[in-house]
Amino acid sequence: MKVLFVLTSHDKLGDTGEKTGFWIEEFAAPYYNLLDKGVELTVATPKGGKAPIDPNSEGEDAQTEDTKRFYKDQAAQKVINNTVKLETLNAEEFDAVFYPGGHGPLWDLAEDKTSIALIEAFNKQDKPIGFVCHAPAALKNVKNENGEPLVKGKKVTGFTNTEEEAVQLTEVVPFLVEDMLKENGGIYSKSGDWEVHVLKDGNLITGQNPASSNKASEILYESLK
Repeated sequence: MKVLFVLTSHDKLGDTGEKTGFWIEEFAAPYYNLLDKGVELTVATPKGGKAPIDPNSEGEDAQTEDTKRFYKDQAAQKVINNTVKLETLNAEEFDAVFYPGGHGPLWDLAEDKTSIALIEAFNKQDKPIGFVCHAPAALKNVKNENGEPLVKGKKVTGFTNTEEEAVQLTEVVPFLVEDMLKENGGIYSKSGDWEVHVLKDGNLITGQNPASSNKASEILYESLK
């Protein structure tokens, strides 16, 4: 089995002067979950090279067994420092794709034409497509084969408006994941803030927040068997 991970290349948190990127836990938990099951993993970003880590995801309260493993894992760090350029890949080479979150995707993956085309290709081939937390932002401009938003009429979740308020970035982000999914016709639902909530509708898998990343990858793996 081959699974493609797509991370953000964007590291600026709006006009705050602060850094952003991908959320370590949302990468590490699915990465090790699949790696330990013998899945062959490729990690790509729009720009290739080093994927930026959100500094907030490196705080003590954000650490898990998987993130601690990542910090000790030279091979995984090498993967993050040398990601493949997204435009060099195509959906035919993989069995599924998984998008970890962090705030970065709101700026680049939401608008990235290569990423949009890639998700559309995976969907057309009816392969599992997984997104967690802010990563459903990458679905903003993705269309289904009828030219309508991919999420239209599908059960979806993603980082909630109340969770965004809790991290005090409602006014900083270019759009709110929950609002966008609803505006695109998604049947949006959520659990309590920071609780595990993952939905699968056809080949589309979405998780609400960092706590949902492991379960989202579990469901992705089950979809591949």
